[in-house]
Amino acid sequence: MKLIRFEQDGKIKPGIITADDRWLDVSAFGEDYNETFFTHDGLSRLGEWLKTASCPEVPKSNRLDSCIARPSKIVCIGLNYAKHAAETGAVVPKEPVVFFKSTTALCGPNDNVIIPRNSVKTDWEVELAVVIGKKASYVDAADVWDYIAGYCTHNDYSEREFQMERGGQWVKGKSNDTFAPLGPFLATKDEVADPHNLNLWLKVNGEKLQDSSTSDFIFNIPQVIEHLTQFMTLLPGDVISTGTPAGVGLGFKPPRYLKPGDVVELGIEGLGSQKQTAVAYQ
Repeated sequence: MKLIRFEQDGKIKPGIITADDRWLDVSAFGEDYNETFFTHDGLSRLGEWLKTASCPEVPKSNRLDSCIARPSKIVCIGLNYAKHAAETGAVVPKEPVVFFKSTTALCGPNDNVIIPRNSVKTDWEVELAVVIGKKASYVDAADVWDYIAGYCTHNDYSEREFQMERGGQWVKGKSNDTFAPLGPFLATKDEVADPHNLNLWLKVNGEKLQDSSTSDFIFNIPQVIEHLTQFMTLLPGDVISTGTPAGVGLGFKPPRYLKPGDVVELGIEGLGSQKQTAVAYQ
């Protein structure tokens, strides 16, 4: 299945994208795509319900929200592509670099990205996000696939000065409002044949700056989730963002950062595309 959340009459409603690319409103199912939904096997229950349900079609002009409701946490992996580590001059990590992103950064895939007040170094990062399907603690790599609900596209926006020059953890440069557009849809894991062989790309003002594959991972998905669950419990609906490939603004010489009016487009093979316009904070 492909799960969406869309805005209608000022409310966010759950929906799906059908095999023939129609948007259907499934709000009659009575649940949002949140921790409770995933905890209680919501994907299977929704699938059964859809076999007999009659769902109204949704115009594609409706705004899309984040494809899942606000999770308990967004956990991100830094420097997880070999070529990206090289472009930033970083040493290839011996174990996953872990940081958090505030859940208030979550937004829809085509919402404007707000350049924060006093920011001059807002950067882009296309990433594959993994959504957790059930509570995970001390999980072995071989068992990780049982804990995954699905995958989606994430743009891990970063303010590099806030991240690296303000005397704090990376989270300071990762958590501004609109810095975590997620979607357009959550693809359940059966929709993705090999998450370790997906093309992902990003353009700024039509110029392709990131163009890579998840085959360039330093740490693959089982390794990442096994590692994380040694240090924290992952809850259903949690988002794990797996890192970005080469081509971020920080990696250029001189660096390139977003200005108001810039248009960012990005996508991942089989997981749809996003488009954001940069606007200044007001």
